[in-house]
Amino acid sequence: MAGEVRVEEGPFGPEVRPEGAAGGPSVLYLHGDPRLAGTPQDALPSARELTRLTGQAVVCARYRPRFPQSLDDVYAAWEYCHERGPVAVAGKRLGGALAAGLLLRLRDAGAPLPTRAVLTSPLLDFTLDAPSLHVNAVADRTVDAGALPVRAAAYAGAAPRDHPLLSPLHGNLHGLPPLQLHVAGTEVLLDDSLAFATRAAHSGVAVDLRVYEDLSAQGLKALGATAAFLAAPDRSAAFSSSER
Repeated sequence: MAGEVRVEEGPFGPEVRPEGAAGGPSVLYLHGDPRLAGTPQDALPSARELTRLTGQAVVCARYRPRFPQSLDDVYAAWEYCHERGPVAVAGKRLGGALAAGLLLRLRDAGAPLPTRAVLTSPLLDFTLDAPSLHVNAVADRTVDAGALPVRAAAYAGAAPRDHPLLSPLHGNLHGLPPLQLHVAGTEVLLDDSLAFATRAAHSGVAVDLRVYEDLSAQGLKALGATAAFLAAPDRSAAFSSSER
């Protein structure tokens, strides 16, 4: 566990590093919020805690609010991190979509992959036909399910809604690194995580799925579980589980 951390502005966004440390593994962190907006600075509290818990640097990448430019920006940030050593990737909501899209893009290009990936409440299917979008619409106060189609359309632009790099749930998931997914049972995006974890497991990917009773429980437990997963020495040491 690291002690003090420092935050500095890097070429692709804020970077959180253990005080006095140089080099070593890092995490590319992709912010996201229910409005498909936000800034890298929104991710800094989580990034600071991840650095303290893992001793790894965390790069909070900037990206443009449109597809595919957003994925191009994330790819450039990945190359920057990868040049400096082993990299894991983590993303929340829209950032989760970009993290998964990055995995597919790298795999299809035959490029080195992140050591592992963590997706938190990810939006993985822009067709927006998952039952939980309606079933959990009242319970999930963090997402305006009624406004989500308009915001999703503005982000996706002319891309087909089932394009694998936009909606990774519709992609080929073979050959991905170990995955950890966090989602609350009351979230409108619940079904995205459940379906993605199932398809990834069927494709031979090591999956650690954590389903929490609600967002409050997720907030208390997910960051510690994320840090443990990212810091694990064996990149194949992932498993299927559920937090209830």
